[in-house]
Amino acid sequence: MAATRPAVIALTALAPVSWGSTYAVTTELLPPDRPLFTGLMRALPAGLVLLALARVLPRGAWWGKAAVLGVLNIGAFFPLLFLAAYRMPGGMAAVVGSLGPLLVVGLSALLLGQRPTARSVLTGVVAAFGVSLVVLEAAGGLDPLGVLAAVASTASMSTGTVLAGRWGRPDGVGPLALTAWQLTAGGLLLAPLALLVEGAPPALDGPAVGGYLYLALANTALAYWLWFRGIGRLSATQVTFLGPLSPLTAAVIGWAALGEALGPVQLMGMALAFGATLAGQRAPRGRTVAAAEPFGSASKNGRKDSMDLMSPALRR
Repeated sequence: MAATRPAVIALTALAPVSWGSTYAVTTELLPPDRPLFTGLMRALPAGLVLLALARVLPRGAWWGKAAVLGVLNIGAFFPLLFLAAYRMPGGMAAVVGSLGPLLVVGLSALLLGQRPTARSVLTGVVAAFGVSLVVLEAAGGLDPLGVLAAVASTASMSTGTVLAGRWGRPDGVGPLALTAWQLTAGGLLLAPLALLVEGAPPALDGPAVGGYLYLALANTALAYWLWFRGIGRLSATQVTFLGPLSPLTAAVIGWAALGEALGPVQLMGMALAFGATLAGQRAPRGRTVAAAEPFGSASKNGRKDSMDLMSPALRR
């Protein structure tokens, strides 16, 4: 499958490549200690822009599905991600995030009936090990709250990726609308939380305004459209194995723009993680190929348009 879809894989890969710049933008340009406000500014403007372009609202059960996906992929993921970025070195947070493929492999077995293969587990381990070699050398001490936030953000995004694959899209609705629904739902969730927990918005200087514009438009609206478009055409496992490209991009940005060093160990780790990313794009063989078919609309994949998670595959 993957061999026939190089363009889809390449376009989907642009999303984690863009996300690799998040830590640098957060630490260098944005106001400190505002994870909820930063998540809000990243999600809601992007969601409203895409919603105006799509001009489609959810119908029926999709109001609930969009809300669930919006919470998992946006409303919970964004503030947890920024909390981890504020409280711990980006390298350590990246290592925790690199465990996402392994979480998706396990969740795909539970929610999608895709039996894990030794190759997928080994590929996930190699990817996480490669990322750790790249980013851990100067990671510094551990902050318990930061570690917890990083783990929770990875689990939230992994669950949202698998559920997005399981539910597909309503008939006649494209990835632009699906992305708009999730970003808007997540942003609306964050708005009152940011006001209650963090108070009034901080004063923004020019760099902060530029940073928020970049995060909202390129890093979120465009990147998430590409990501959910990829989920509609590839398996959840294939999509999530593109995730290590994010910390690899962050390492390259740190080397090129922030003067951080890349030694032989880091270069070897980058090669391992990139090799695991490529290996993760190979479609499973044998019985599991059918389970790994791309997700489109629910009816095209022979699934009921409901929120029932207890399919026969789950009851096995």
